[in-house]
Amino acid sequence: MPKGSKTKDETKKPGKPAAALSEKERELAEIRHELEQQRKTLLNDAGVMIGQGLMAGNENLPDLGDQATAVTDQNFMLRLKEREQKLLKKIDEALDRITMGTFGVCESCGGEISFKRLKARPVTTLCIECKTKQEEDEKVRQ
Repeated sequence: MPKGSKTKDETKKPGKPAAALSEKERELAEIRHELEQQRKTLLNDAGVMIGQGLMAGNENLPDLGDQATAVTDQNFMLRLKEREQKLLKKIDEALDRITMGTFGVCESCGGEISFKRLKARPVTTLCIECKTKQEEDEKVRQ
């Protein structure tokens, strides 16, 4: 083979062209994009909060009622941030499952989770049947 020429396999570009992607691959790409956008938004919001500080503007409140309101607001914001942190962890886990090829597989029964469910709640790890059963079991325990 002449120097500098490429074999047929070497000229192929890695990955598939968009038209050659299967429906499942397109769905996964769409969900991955949505998860990455949601992750980016959460991280940007967290950066704004860190930049402003937890008590921004509340340092000099002479009235006890205002101080109490400020503390209540701060606790509320901390609870929200805690929930966002948990969601961020779930997003990272979902992105890992996409990379590992296990995304969309129910952790309980091993069945496929419908695209409709994944689209509505991309961080889910249970199919609708297993999630319904889990919620019914939780009601019984209460």
